[in-house]
Amino acid sequence: MNLRSCRILRLLREKKIPKLLKINLSDPRVIEIAGLCGADGVWVCNEHVPNDWVGIENQIRAGRIRDIDVLVRVARGSYSDYIRPFEAGATGIIVPHVSSADEAKQIVNWVRFHPIGERAIDGGNVDGDFCQLPLEDYIVHSNRERIVILQIESPQALEQVEKIAAVTGFEGLLFGPGDFSHRIGKVGQMDIPEIESARRRIAAAATKHGKFAMTAGLIAPIEQLLEEGYRVFNLGADVATLGDGFRERLSVQISNPAPTCP
Repeated sequence: MNLRSCRILRLLREKKIPKLLKINLSDPRVIEIAGLCGADGVWVCNEHVPNDWVGIENQIRAGRIRDIDVLVRVARGSYSDYIRPFEAGATGIIVPHVSSADEAKQIVNWVRFHPIGERAIDGGNVDGDFCQLPLEDYIVHSNRERIVILQIESPQALEQVEKIAAVTGFEGLLFGPGDFSHRIGKVGQMDIPEIESARRRIAAAATKHGKFAMTAGLIAPIEQLLEEGYRVFNLGADVATLGDGFRERLSVQISNPAPTCP
């Protein structure tokens, strides 16, 4: 069978830069539009957004229609919460608020098949082609072409980032500057030395251990982020883009018509 490869990994192997968009809205057509506009992938959310699993499955399906990767940021939870996006056909998961190497090892153990981890086999969902895919092919493809990204977003996690990055079985580190700035009492201040230092340290740890570093947004000039080692970029969010567009349209000045005689 023709199994879909991970577009993000394919581009990285070709020394190209994957470009992603964050999707807050639940309509799958938003993802189709992102694909038509040239996105390599999208990031949908089950941490902060009230998505249900049927809705997420339809969003993932929309990504496959346009041949773009769909990453699901999971809610922190159990084994089942972390494998469900994969079984729905997601290209990868983002796990928020990872703060230790032991936690990273547990996540890998849950979501990777043998010999990397101990994930249980089903194969009856879209990722296993509804039992039409030989189990050996299913396992090999899942371990090779499905990605796991761990989000670093606290001072405590930053102090452990080198140990986290050294864990095998996952592909990327995502810096969460919003929560990091909040935790240090400087919420939303993206250009302060503490944020730049954290950003650089995370990218360096990822690069040293063969992982990619990913941004949660354009938190610095692209050239600077590339110099620091970032290779996967989230370039914006659907809700922010809609807000900007609506605001621009509504800024048009329309004069009141001159009064007319009755």
